[in-house]
Amino acid sequence: MLADTDAGSVITAAQSGAQWGYRLLLLQVVLIPILYIVQELTVRLGIVTGEGHGELIARRFGRGWAWLSVGTLALSCLGALLTELSGMAGVGLLFGVPRWVTMIILVGGLIVMVWTASYAGVERVALAVGAFEFAFLLVALRTHQALGPLIRHSLHIPFHDPGYLYLAAANVGAVIMPWMVFYQQSAVVDKRLRIDHLTMARVDTALGAVVTQLIMAAVLVATAATIGRSNPHTPLNTVQQIADALTPFLGQRTGRLLFALGMSGAAAVATIVVSLTAARGVGEVMGFKHSLEHHPREAPWFYGIYTTLLVLGGVLVASDVNLVTLGVAMEVMNAVLLPIVLGFLYLLARHALSGPLRLQGPYAGFVLAIIVLTAGFGLYAAINGIAVG
Repeated sequence: MLADTDAGSVITAAQSGAQWGYRLLLLQVVLIPILYIVQELTVRLGIVTGEGHGELIARRFGRGWAWLSVGTLALSCLGALLTELSGMAGVGLLFGVPRWVTMIILVGGLIVMVWTASYAGVERVALAVGAFEFAFLLVALRTHQALGPLIRHSLHIPFHDPGYLYLAAANVGAVIMPWMVFYQQSAVVDKRLRIDHLTMARVDTALGAVVTQLIMAAVLVATAATIGRSNPHTPLNTVQQIADALTPFLGQRTGRLLFALGMSGAAAVATIVVSLTAARGVGEVMGFKHSLEHHPREAPWFYGIYTTLLVLGGVLVASDVNLVTLGVAMEVMNAVLLPIVLGFLYLLARHALSGPLRLQGPYAGFVLAIIVLTAGFGLYAAINGIAVG
């Protein structure tokens, strides 16, 4: 959940509130059960098969299909990594820290942490840092929005507007991401979860789906109550503008600090997850060791890919780039990739599982309908909105 609400998701939610007020709020609620369905299938596959997503595709459908899937993963991870690092760079700029200094500190720290810690150690650090995302919930509560007007405004949906569709696609891609599926299945395997853990894993997944969308909704409400109200349809161009949306309710110093903590938590956790996911995905298909439980001497390719990605991302982000535009564009790309990602997930749930845990019967038909509608809407909204994106 903490990684799913990444820097790109925060930026997308903020842009949604600034440009469309509460009109994209209902979508955050609709995406909760969809997110749970996708993640629950991923957990189920990891627990039952004990294999990562890429290696499971390779075993069931062949290495060629696995490379196609990992190709979508690589695109998603690269885009997400640039977004996460850009979010951290934006936080640094709020306090006058140059981008290159932020990148050296962040990239260096994450490399040292992963090279020297176990999976459990990395997870504990990620949870501690990611907890700062809950600052956004405090901000939303301080806006004191009346529930009635908020609900009425959220029901006014301009489906005919390409600008709205572009951000709708970005919100779908910000919630259901290719790297999320790969990472979660690998994490389940790394944790060595068994069948008797499935019930609690489902509870954990359901809680995560709710909370991640609460955070998205909180960011949207905060910007809708400020920029979206005083200057509607005005796009955000900098991370500074997002931070400024919080200050009317919390004060300049407190608002900026809480935004910095929330964005840092979102970006840092997702940076760890995205980099590890890319290295794992390639490892699953190529067959080299790909777990944090292996020492760097045992898995040099895994740690090497992780390190190379971070360094490359840091160098690119240190250059001048529009952080907000990049963040939204990467989420739209995720929406475009959904047919491939969700298609493989559905086929694996149907054919890689057996017995009562196999996806079957009426629920299989329901899941198929949800996947077709979600992937179809994401693709439709992206294609129709991309001209103004």
